[in-house]
Amino acid sequence: MLAKYPEIKSLMGPDPNLKWIVFGMVLTQAIACFLVKDLSWKWIIFWAYAFGGAINHSLTLAIHDISHNVAFGNKLAKWNRLFAMFANLPIGVPYSASFKKYHIDHHRYLGGNGLDVDIPTEIEGWFFCTPFRKTIWLILQPLFYALRPLYVNPKPITRLEVLNAVVQFAYDFLIYYLWGLKPIVYLIAGSLLCMGIHPISGHFIAEHYMFLKGHETYSYYGSLNWITFNVGYHVEHHDFPSIPGSKLPLVKLIAPEYYDNLPQHSSWVRVLWDFVFDDSIGPYSRIKRECKLVKDD
Repeated sequence: MLAKYPEIKSLMGPDPNLKWIVFGMVLTQAIACFLVKDLSWKWIIFWAYAFGGAINHSLTLAIHDISHNVAFGNKLAKWNRLFAMFANLPIGVPYSASFKKYHIDHHRYLGGNGLDVDIPTEIEGWFFCTPFRKTIWLILQPLFYALRPLYVNPKPITRLEVLNAVVQFAYDFLIYYLWGLKPIVYLIAGSLLCMGIHPISGHFIAEHYMFLKGHETYSYYGSLNWITFNVGYHVEHHDFPSIPGSKLPLVKLIAPEYYDNLPQHSSWVRVLWDFVFDDSIGPYSRIKRECKLVKDD
């Protein structure tokens, strides 16, 4: 594709607007923490799901983009890691450093048995096989994403993960000291709820679950891309991980014949519905392969 369209190479590199967008989102959540401190608990949960959680989920996708060094570029990789920790603050729990550590394997060993921790375990596939159980699996999806790596592909804790935790818990303590427990619940509940059953969380299923036999990765070109850093352009992203999400639509525009005729999703809500109620789809609906481990130099 690059031989035919060399101009795609010009899309690679940092996105100068990403850091300002992330800064605005983190600031918005800090203001929201102040605004919710005196609300009743039912409104805390409501706004966590309806507003704050959507921002937090979007920030996890900003962290996804940042993990590919598109905030400051490859030459300033450490700045990307530190900025990801900043983006992590409203999420409430340390996430960014561990995500980076495992996400590189997702690209290098997509579907790799014991390497790509995005693949559900055999126990998940066996047990969560009915509409009710699949609904529970979706609700608990944040916990599975957090705990599955420890079982499937445990790795030593890094200094960046320790720093991520220290920074995150210091921020949580600051919010608690200033405004009490309710803003902390607002942040963490929003993160958990909106990574479970929520329109945005449809991307978890849409990206790599095999809705059509033989097709492993799917794109979604709908309006929710506006608030998810274009993560729906997922085939394009796996083709060119170093292109920022903001520029992925240009890849499809430049080389439409490579994408227009591929299977794609039109609705993340429909993806969630089909996942739950279609008996042929479930946690087992992933391509799993044996991959040879590549050693880093």
